[in-house]
Amino acid sequence: MAERKPFLLRLDPETFAALQAWAADDLRSVNGQVEFLLRRTLRDAGRLPGRGGAGQGVAADPPPAPPPRRAR
Repeated sequence: MAERKPFLLRLDPETFAALQAWAADDLRSVNGQVEFLLRRTLRDAGRLPGRGGAGQGVAADPPPAPPPRRAR
């Protein structure tokens, strides 16, 4: 697995609670959800090098499987 660079992210409580709930819905940790959202946003903006690029960054992840539906 590629080396990861730790960093501190400060969020207001309301944003964190929303992110935590979204992560739980997608069966991810909060950290995993933040990474997923950042990668998707970078890919969509064309700022994340793709596979087989010049080795300037991390390759894009394949699209995730849809999360299971929860009964309400």
